[in-house]
Amino acid sequence: MDDRRRYDHATAELEPPFAILDLAAMRANAADLVRRAAGKPIRVASKSIRSRTVLERVLAMDGFRGVMAFTLPEALWLAGHGFTDILVAYPTADRHALAALAADAEAARRITVTVDSVAHLDFIEHAVQGPKAELRLCLDVDAGYVALGGRFRAGALRSPIRQPEDAADLAAEIAKRPGLRLVGLLAYEAQIAGVGDAPRGQAAYARAIRLMQARSARELIVRRGRVVNAVRQFAELEFVNGGGTGSVELTVREKAITEVGAGSGLFHPRLFDFYRRFTGRPAALFALPVVRRPRPDVVTVLGGGYPASGSAGPSRLPQPYLPAGLRYAPDEGAGEVQTPLLGQAAQDLRTGDRVWFRHAKAGELCERFDALHLVEGDKVVETVPTYRGEGRTFL
Repeated sequence: MDDRRRYDHATAELEPPFAILDLAAMRANAADLVRRAAGKPIRVASKSIRSRTVLERVLAMDGFRGVMAFTLPEALWLAGHGFTDILVAYPTADRHALAALAADAEAARRITVTVDSVAHLDFIEHAVQGPKAELRLCLDVDAGYVALGGRFRAGALRSPIRQPEDAADLAAEIAKRPGLRLVGLLAYEAQIAGVGDAPRGQAAYARAIRLMQARSARELIVRRGRVVNAVRQFAELEFVNGGGTGSVELTVREKAITEVGAGSGLFHPRLFDFYRRFTGRPAALFALPVVRRPRPDVVTVLGGGYPASGSAGPSRLPQPYLPAGLRYAPDEGAGEVQTPLLGQAAQDLRTGDRVWFRHAKAGELCERFDALHLVEGDKVVETVPTYRGEGRTFL
């Protein structure tokens, strides 16, 4: 039974729109991530999952340890449900959440907050005035690639901390402040982990990406090691985190790295089809129903306007996946309440049939649906809530 028939059979009693998670595909993707990590633990990026139950399933697998959260309120919520070793990978300016963290000794032992400036330290101290639990901090370091005297840059604009002396200065400042303890270091190379090196039909661009990534990796292995050594003069680091789904096997080669972050590779959304180093299986999909036929070669499905975050463009749209051969109408794209689809496959679809889509990114799918139907073979074996389904929207 092919995937389309299998998914249709498994969800025959459900009315679309809805989302599914193919458990066998997710397990295969997880096993490949673990293989690529070569013995170093993988910290699961919760923004790519956004379902508490699925996070628990992943952390129960060998090779995965800890959560990389995206907001402090999310981390507090997860800690309240028994999750431990939670790294909030982005700085917070949430005074109430910081006060709640400092007031809860158990949560403070489980959660690490990211900082990259003295301003962050001042903000935290102001938010948690008075005797409170010691707060665990992680120093975020810029892992972007800079060339041509600063005229060229690749990578996310994250931390202002880049050089070993910058990191050492901030580590020394943290060491002076009672109630704050530096326990980790984070450096995410988005220009390698989050940029596919095999864009289709763009041979020259692909060569440029590979050249940039090779040079970036060589530069980073030296600089990140020096940063870690400099910081360790002032703090006993429990972890040094780097990488992402797209760079796992490269990042773990660095001696300074103790763990890698990954999450999107578990679901394998559309944007991760364009890498040479690994091939995943689409695991998370959503179904939309055919509701009209404007022309014999066009069908219209309900909804579908679920673009991914990032620089706007066609790559951020969901992919009409099953049946194969469908494409968007160029002047409409993915619509808020309806989406026309063109192509040979449209001629065989009838009102009420499902079209299966893949989101461009992983966890953003769960912001659109309140549940994931877990598919094993040709059956739905469990239905679990997403963050949205539990009434939680952290961004």
